[in-house]
Amino acid sequence: MGAGGAVSQRTQDARRQERLLREQWQAARRQALRWEAVGEGEQRVLAQLLVLTARGWRLLVDRQWSGTRTTGADMLLVGPGGVFVIDVTAGGGPGEEHAAQLLAATKAAESAVASLGMSPVAVQPLIVLAGRSFDAVHGRIRLLGEHEIGPVLLSQRHRLGGESVRAIADHLERVFPGCAGSAVDQQVSSAPEHHRPSSSDGLFDLEGLRDAALEAAMRAPIEQWMTFLHPDQVALVRRNWSGPARISGPAGTGKTVVALHRAAYLARRTTGRILYVTFANNLPRVQSTFLRTMAPAVADRVDFRSLHSWAQEFLQERGIPVRLHGDKAETAFSLAWKHVGRESRLAELDPAPAYWHEEIDYVIKGRGLTRFEEYATLPRRRRKASLHRAHRQSVWELYEAYESLRGERGVHDFNDVLSLALAEASRERERPPYAAVIVDEVQDLTLVGVRLLHALVGDVPNGLLLVGDGQQTVYPGGFRLTDAGIDIRGDRGQVLRTNYRNSKQILDAALTVVADDAFEDLDGMRTPGRRDVDLTYHDGDVVRVTRTTLEAHDTELLDALRSLPDGALADTALLCPSMRAVGHYQRLLSQAGVPVCQLEHYDGRPVDAVKLGTYRRAKGLEFKNVFLPQHDAALANGTQGDTAGGKEMPETAREREELLRSQLFVAMTRARDLLWLGNVTR
Repeated sequence: MGAGGAVSQRTQDARRQERLLREQWQAARRQALRWEAVGEGEQRVLAQLLVLTARGWRLLVDRQWSGTRTTGADMLLVGPGGVFVIDVTAGGGPGEEHAAQLLAATKAAESAVASLGMSPVAVQPLIVLAGRSFDAVHGRIRLLGEHEIGPVLLSQRHRLGGESVRAIADHLERVFPGCAGSAVDQQVSSAPEHHRPSSSDGLFDLEGLRDAALEAAMRAPIEQWMTFLHPDQVALVRRNWSGPARISGPAGTGKTVVALHRAAYLARRTTGRILYVTFANNLPRVQSTFLRTMAPAVADRVDFRSLHSWAQEFLQERGIPVRLHGDKAETAFSLAWKHVGRESRLAELDPAPAYWHEEIDYVIKGRGLTRFEEYATLPRRRRKASLHRAHRQSVWELYEAYESLRGERGVHDFNDVLSLALAEASRERERPPYAAVIVDEVQDLTLVGVRLLHALVGDVPNGLLLVGDGQQTVYPGGFRLTDAGIDIRGDRGQVLRTNYRNSKQILDAALTVVADDAFEDLDGMRTPGRRDVDLTYHDGDVVRVTRTTLEAHDTELLDALRSLPDGALADTALLCPSMRAVGHYQRLLSQAGVPVCQLEHYDGRPVDAVKLGTYRRAKGLEFKNVFLPQHDAALANGTQGDTAGGKEMPETAREREELLRSQLFVAMTRARDLLWLGNVTR
């Protein structure tokens, strides 16, 4: 067909679609006129919604609309964007009683679809103002004008396929017998093939519906998959906790997804703000983007922050000076080590000052210790080196020297920021206006950090939710929740046991790294490194590449990246153990013309580029394809020389190696479909 013929065909198709739409609109108007008791404006709104039914949407209208409503809402609309509980009015905005009735109907709809595994964020209350142009939010309710309702509904993120729409609508029709299904007359509803419902109506089994939703989510870009809530997790999002609660579980069990949906759920049911906190400073940008996609109506009510950035802002608002200066604080420690530590008995255990710097950061200041006697008898959780009292005395002298030098320079370190914020938050004065605090990757925080967040909401019901897994700890030191005064009783401690992300091949490869590393979780339980989980995904692959030179290894890496299908780079990450390695692969990929997005700049929106960053920076994220070049180099370098001359590996070296294995484990479990492991045997 020539160019002219192609244009003519497109013109004919456009005219055909325009004619079809006009016929559907005329049929919808005739159908709407049957509701004689409602006004002209309400009839026009109904006609718009009826047109959607010719494209696979389902509309349930209250049989007593304009009379005594039976559901608290005029209509229930089910479509690709979810379930919409709709009230149509020709007047102004909603009164309190009006809004309460609509929210009660919305809550009933949420409960009805929860049994089918639908997330609460997919049920939205709407008030449509007939005869007006309007777009605003009234609490949880979105107010739309007559001219806005159609475009808004069609622009919603697609959550449901055709079979799910029909199954959910059928279920709602049974739950709300006062509603009747309404649709455009069938003789004109010859919708385009890609909109036409399947002819195979009937009952849908729950497992089939769930499997269809899972399959659709896995086909979507990784960003959409990362917000997919499995039906088995819906009850956890809606649970009512009597006090602080915790969600734990192995890698891949969907802890962060549950936490995000929980944030949206709470934001819709409270008047205060929700604080969602992580340790890493890149995750809040990503998680904020995810929530805006999932639940735009409440996204502005959730504050996503890294702990330290929030604490600094909190102190500034309270007029407390903060002089955070990492470089000057580091210089102060270097001088303290030079004058006090280097010639002390500490050098006999480990001559590298980094270990002792961590001891101060995570054990002394991280736990808020101020007296030596507190430190002298303290169990040093997740620290393997045995320190006798004389060693601890040397550590304390190093700490005091560091604090003196830091004070002379008039600067704070990161631990000081949290300690100052905790002291301020604990004062008898007005607390920040948070209805709830959700903490993701809680195992990465220090004890002072957890105490600070607990102080913001205390033990109120549904106030504090801690999410994380002790096996995925990538920083030294540790604590128990009881040390922070947090008591997780009974069912307020929930353990997820189903891995939705990793295949058996990928998970086995990752667990092999940490199989011998039992760990102590925040509840004090000693847990083996290889944990049993239920798997739902079975298609992931592990590719191992070993070369004798770095050049050959990197050539294989580039070939593997180039062989990915078109568009796959958007779902791909290349992770490294150090910033030095990140720099090497940034140069390699750039020179090869492979687009790169640094993980520290990634904000959760799809970008057609390889995500490049460290193992630590990848925490809380997941990707379809993960490449780990020279993946075992860090382990080899971390213990090189530790057993030289037949000597046993020092305890500090064993601790360092275990932490490196934990970081590698985290990186490996980010992969869903492909895990590429590179190795160089020199």
